[in-house]
Amino acid sequence: MQIDALVFDILGTLVDEPAGIRAAIRQTAPDADVDELARQWLDHVATEQQRIVDGERPYAPSDVLDREAAQTEALATAGRRMPPWPDTVDGLNKLAEHYPLIGLSNASRTTLLRMNAYAGLRWHQALSAEEAQSYKPDPAVYELAVTVSGTQPERLLMVAAHAWDLRGAQSVGLRTAYVARPVGDPPSETDRFDFYAEDLADLATQLAKLRM
Repeated sequence: MQIDALVFDILGTLVDEPAGIRAAIRQTAPDADVDELARQWLDHVATEQQRIVDGERPYAPSDVLDREAAQTEALATAGRRMPPWPDTVDGLNKLAEHYPLIGLSNASRTTLLRMNAYAGLRWHQALSAEEAQSYKPDPAVYELAVTVSGTQPERLLMVAAHAWDLRGAQSVGLRTAYVARPVGDPPSETDRFDFYAEDLADLATQLAKLRM
């Protein structure tokens, strides 16, 4: 197996999306049911993204979907302030010593810029699904990474904490690595991914063995 570049999901995989949303709710509406509002927010965004992928709704960037869910501008920008997981920054730096790193997110271009800066994420290229006017798991989004990398899909490794995301990547021929996170979508018994890692350090160790 030859890996030329790593492609990373960001929301949930590298940053704790629910924690960022809950923090924004606590700051803006301290008397609210934080967990319930966060759940409704994430459910709304996921539902509307899927409707767009299915052609049931015209494309709208993630900023618009966040405003619909949050209903206030102060809350709608919470997506730009997501805390990284403890291993994220060091893990990306370590992996970047051996591979080009490509971020591939459903977040809009504007949100992605701010989120990367806030969390201190290191990229060689950061791509928003907004470029494809769709959302993962639409194959067109993964094709963005293939085009930018200039290599064959089977030489790209998609890294995500969401099994549905990895299945989408497999649909266009990418290799896949599942990284366990508390807020992710665990693999089913029928999923077959190339790597299963506890965190980014574990993934780096596995990839180092591959290079030997």
